[in-house]
Amino acid sequence: MSLNIVLVEPEIPQNAGNIARTCAVTGSVLHMVRPLGFEVTDKYLKRAGLDYWHFLDIRYYDSIEEVLEKFDKGDNFYFFSTKAKIIHSEAKYKDGDFLVFGKETKGLPESLLEKNYSRSVRIPMMDETRSLNLSNSVCVGVYEALRQMDYMGLKTEGEIPVR
Repeated sequence: MSLNIVLVEPEIPQNAGNIARTCAVTGSVLHMVRPLGFEVTDKYLKRAGLDYWHFLDIRYYDSIEEVLEKFDKGDNFYFFSTKAKIIHSEAKYKDGDFLVFGKETKGLPESLLEKNYSRSVRIPMMDETRSLNLSNSVCVGVYEALRQMDYMGLKTEGEIPVR
C-alpha cells in the first residue's frame, strides 16, 4: 500500500507539480479534488513534476465528499490546517492513510474542519506568519508519516560517491 495525498481545489500549478513529484518519489497516491485552478496539461505543472509523471498514480474527484464516501473509515484521514490543535507529528499515521490539504488561498473549508476537528493537525510555525507553502506542507506531512512507518518501502541507505 502507500500514503494517499488529497489536494482539495489546488490553485497553483507549480505547487501541484511539486506535490506530484513528492508523491512519485515516495510511492504516494495523489488525489485531486476539482475545481483545479489550472489545466492538467499546464506547462508549469509538468515542469515542476519533471520526468516523474510515469511513476505517479493520480486520481481526480468532483468533491471532497466523494473522496470521503469512498475511502473514509473513521481513523484513516488527517486534515492539515493552521486552525488545528494537534501537531502533525503527534498523530499516529499508518499505511494507507489519507493526508488532506486545502487550497493555497483559503485552506480547507471550515465546515469540513468542524466535522473532523479531532482528526485535524497543524504544522508548527511562528505566530506572526500565515502558513507554509502548500507543496512544503505536503512534504512535511508525507515524510513525518513515512518516518513513523520506517520509510515503508523507500531506499534509506546510500553510498558515498568515490572521487
